[in-house]
Amino acid sequence: MSTVHIGAEKGDFAKTVLMPGDPLRAKFIAENLMEDAVLVNSVRGMLAYTGYYEGKRISVMGSGMGMPSIGIYSYELFTEFDVENIIRIGTAGGYSEKVHVRDVILAQAACTNSNYAAQYGLQGTFAPIADYGLLKQADEYAKELGIDVVVGNTLSSDMFYNADGEAWKKWADMGVLAVEMEAAALYMNAAKTGKKALAILTISDHFIYDDITTAEERQNTLIDMMKIALKFGE
Repeated sequence: MSTVHIGAEKGDFAKTVLMPGDPLRAKFIAENLMEDAVLVNSVRGMLAYTGYYEGKRISVMGSGMGMPSIGIYSYELFTEFDVENIIRIGTAGGYSEKVHVRDVILAQAACTNSNYAAQYGLQGTFAPIADYGLLKQADEYAKELGIDVVVGNTLSSDMFYNADGEAWKKWADMGVLAVEMEAAALYMNAAKTGKKALAILTISDHFIYDDITTAEERQNTLIDMMKIALKFGE
């Protein structure tokens, strides 16, 4: 049954959905890395495809930018379309000296400056974490593919342009590796619905290092991240 935001039917999505922020990146994955990919949603231009990778069925769908956007799409996928696993694949800004531009991060947890968890009325602070099974499997897939990954804590921020230009340093001092804008909401939706989620991120820029990459280098690194995620097909 379609929703206001997703014009698909039950069964149109695989049990695992990859979610890049950009719907055109979803289109790129479907057309260049998947086989027999079929468009299953185009409402509001948020493209979604279901097809096969190495003979296993998998879906890919854009999430849009920010926690409100991925919050809507991931919740509907979990609750209305029988999706069991959502793997965010996106870019992040490096905070830590432990990571560099082009590195791939498996987001073990997602700190946040968002008020997203307020809806649950918890008497404390919720810690959004990845599903351990997906995290462990992604690490194993990366080793099989010969791709180095860094596992650790990240920040999901509501702000791309922060008025406090030094705020990132406080997160870095707490061991946070990088910043992005969606994982915390995804992890919370998975926790609330009893489903599973993981964010796999590629460092596209850095707050410490002035590293400039070519478009080809960025694309190749993003493909590394995509190949790890695509292994989760069933």
